[in-house]
This record gives sequence, structure tokens and C-alpha cells, in this order.
Amino acid sequence: MKTATHVGVFGLLGSGNLGNDGSLEAVLGYLRAEHPDTAVDALCGGPEAVTTRFGIPATRLHWNRAEYRTASRAGAIVSKGLGKLVDVFRTAAWVRRHDVVIVPGMGVLEATLPLRPWGFPYSLFLLCASGRLLGTRVALVSVGAAEIRNRPTRALVRWSARLATYRSYRDAQSRDAMRAMGVDTARDEVYPDLAFSLPTPQTSAPSGSPGTVCVGVMDFHGGNDDRARADEIYRRYLDGTIRFVRTLVEEGRPIRLLTGDQCDVAVVDAILDAVDSPLVTAAEPASLADLMKEMAAADTVVAVRYHNLICALKTGTPVLALSYAAKSDALMERMGLGAFCHPAREVDADRLLEQFRTLEKRSTELRQVLTERNQAAAEQLADQFAALTAALFPTTDHPHTLRKAR
Repeated sequence: MKTATHVGVFGLLGSGNLGNDGSLEAVLGYLRAEHPDTAVDALCGGPEAVTTRFGIPATRLHWNRAEYRTASRAGAIVSKGLGKLVDVFRTAAWVRRHDVVIVPGMGVLEATLPLRPWGFPYSLFLLCASGRLLGTRVALVSVGAAEIRNRPTRALVRWSARLATYRSYRDAQSRDAMRAMGVDTARDEVYPDLAFSLPTPQTSAPSGSPGTVCVGVMDFHGGNDDRARADEIYRRYLDGTIRFVRTLVEEGRPIRLLTGDQCDVAVVDAILDAVDSPLVTAAEPASLADLMKEMAAADTVVAVRYHNLICALKTGTPVLALSYAAKSDALMERMGLGAFCHPAREVDADRLLEQFRTLEKRSTELRQVLTERNQAAAEQLADQFAALTAALFPTTDHPHTLRKAR
């Protein structure tokens, strides 16, 4: 087997989700450090954004530019159907040009947010099937997974995982979910999320007086199984968050609102309209690095999005998770903050404030816990990249010593 010289990266990258782009940044950092002679390009949702930010060639994931818009007219429906057929050949042609394709992190094997089977799950299946047919190694690296009830989506996700050359997961629950869906996971490992390998901004010691609280928001309407009550879930989440922010403002606390995706801006606007105070400001982060800088300067963080939580944890800032999926609970437990989770679907402002005050009282202790857990995560990700090199870039004189994840 020859050493890979052409590497592709695949996913909903460059589409406005900071967590997805952070996973890509982590993999590109690994490739540039360990395999600098490889040529890298992407098949992704936002090719222009990926090329501009990361300096790699990129191709649009779908032939149909309106893939993620609802098709109501006959012409739009025909275009979507035709696009599915065209994408079979487009995906295969792109895969064929590569020795290796990496799917960097992301929750590509889950449906914890609303998801249609013929959207991204279909695209991922085309990728993995093309890789198996054409002899291109496809790696799902530190990905998230969850058991899926919808039968078409479940089947596409299961076959995608089965057809991949290499799989690793960002938590044990993801591996368990794939096993429950019929995938043989005996050789699959669990490592931290790829974002834990990104550089961490310098943090300053918290001031003696109460300081800024970062509140990471999300345009949250529940998941695939919550479509019937999506509006109710959103209203309860938003109302609870507004009440929480208003209470802290009344106590004189500065609040910094943060997003993790372009769609979250509407939630920021709603909170600013409801809490009219100069103490409430909003940031416009363009990357996980921007998020980490904001959180490193804060005393405490309350956040919903998974990668917002990671940014807070990575900077060592105590964080309270508004959890919308098991992945958030698993992440917080792994980092020693399992007691500080609150259900995003059932936000209770009084209970949230109680948990927040407990979190702040234990701030010094928890910062020390996070320092230790972050060091362990860094070591485990070194193992992940060594395992990836062994699996995808085999050579006769291997430079790495492959270690099992602790």
C-alpha cells in the first residue's frame, strides 16, 4: 500500500458552524505538522469560505445549490431529485482523485438536531460507498454518533460507518450507539473531540470581584423526534435564558452573548431586545479561537452548543451546560463537571440560577480540575493522531509509536 499523497476532507465545512470548522482546523494542523508533503482539498458545504480561511482548494458538496432549502414548486423538487443522481457521480469522481479522505470530527453519525435522510446522511453514504468501491481509505475521525430512530436515516448512517476504513469516536456513548445500530466497533477507539488539540489562548487569573459571564446561545428547536413541539421547546429555552440573563444584569453582572453558528444571531437579537441594558453585549466570533478568547476573559460560562462547551472547558473556565443531547452530558462528565448540566428543552430559570451560583462558589476547585483534564485530553489526542498515521499513512519505517488511549 502506497503512502497517501492526496488527502481530501469532507463535511459541512465553511457553512457557518464554528465547531465544524474548528474540527477541520485541527485536522489540517495535524496534516501540516506530520505529513507536510500531502496535497489537501475539500468537498464541503461552503467551498469559498473554506478556501478563503484555510487556503485549500474546495468543491461544493452538492450539485443543487438549493439543497437545504424546502422544495415546494415542481421545478425545485425535480432539481433536488436530479441533484441526488448527479451527486452520485460527482462524489465518486472526487473520491477517486484521493488516496485518503478524512471526515474531521462533527456529529456526522447522529440526528440530535433536525435532519433529513436525503441530506447529509445520503452524502456521507455516497462518500463511504465510493471509497470502498474505488479503494480510497475513508476515515471518520473522533466523530459523534447517537442511536437514530428514523429508519432511512439509521440505515444510511449504519452503512456509512460500516464502509469506512477507519472509525474513532469523541465519546464512549457514540461508540455504544453505533454498536447498538449494528456496527462492529471492536476495533474502534474513543478519543476527545478534535477541538481539544487547537491552541489555547493565554488565560488571566479571575478578578476578586464578580466579572463577566459569557452566555453561549443557540437557535434551538429540539431534535428529529421533537418536530411536533419545536416552537414550544424554542420558546421555553428562550424565555428561561432571558430570565436568567435579566437576573444577573439586575445584580450588576456584565453579560457577553456568544454564538456558534450564523443561525444563532436571531437568538442574540431576541435577548438584546428583551434585556435592554448596557451590561449586555454581543460578540461576533468567526472561529473557535475567537470563542476561546472571549471565554478565557470571563469568570463563568453558560452555553448550549457542544463546541461552545469545549471552548470554555479548554480555557479552564467553569461552565454550566444547557444540555440538548447525551453528548453534552458525556463531555461534562469526562471533564469533571457532570453536576453542572441543565436540560435545554426544559429550562427552569430558578434551578439554572441555583446551579450557576454553586458553580461560581466552586470556581477555584473546578479550574484546577479542568487543568488536569485538559492535559489528559492533549495526551489522548496525540494518541489519536498517531493511530491515524498508522492507519492511513503506512510506511515501512513508521516514525510514531502507537499507544492505546488511556
